[in-house]
Amino acid sequence: MNSNTSDNHAIIRKGIYDDLPEMLQLFTATIDEVCKKDYDLQQLEAWKSGAENEERWRQVIRDQYVVVAVIENKIAGFCTLDQGNYIDLLFVHKDFQHRGIATLLYHQIEKEALLNHEKKLMADVSKTARPFFEKMGFHVVQEQTVLVKGIVMTNYKMVKNFII
Repeated sequence: MNSNTSDNHAIIRKGIYDDLPEMLQLFTATIDEVCKKDYDLQQLEAWKSGAENEERWRQVIRDQYVVVAVIENKIAGFCTLDQGNYIDLLFVHKDFQHRGIATLLYHQIEKEALLNHEKKLMADVSKTARPFFEKMGFHVVQEQTVLVKGIVMTNYKMVKNFII
């Protein structure tokens, strides 16, 4: 994959096993900082606890299509595609919000899905990420109440159908 650069000089590349510690750090810090306007403290703590499931994260790197955005040798964001058509994770570092990183990552994921002849992309999206996904052409199929470590949270099942 050739590395795309934008105004941010972000390099988009495939995620590797060695990226995991930095990805996990970014995951928890982003939830803490970026999502706090949409979820309460208990919800944030429950959500962040997902970082403790090492096996799940190893599986992400092993089984999913993972792309990371790197700026000045730091991971600025990452996105993962599971089973060819499900966006499992999309997180951008709090210091790199609103700089087009999520869009760059998303376009790489969409390109991969289209290469694999997928007809649509799906994602379970937080309140925080919903406006971004809508901007990318997704629509809400249903509002969901999910239990994370016994804590109730709201998210959205969203879909984007490709016109082929």
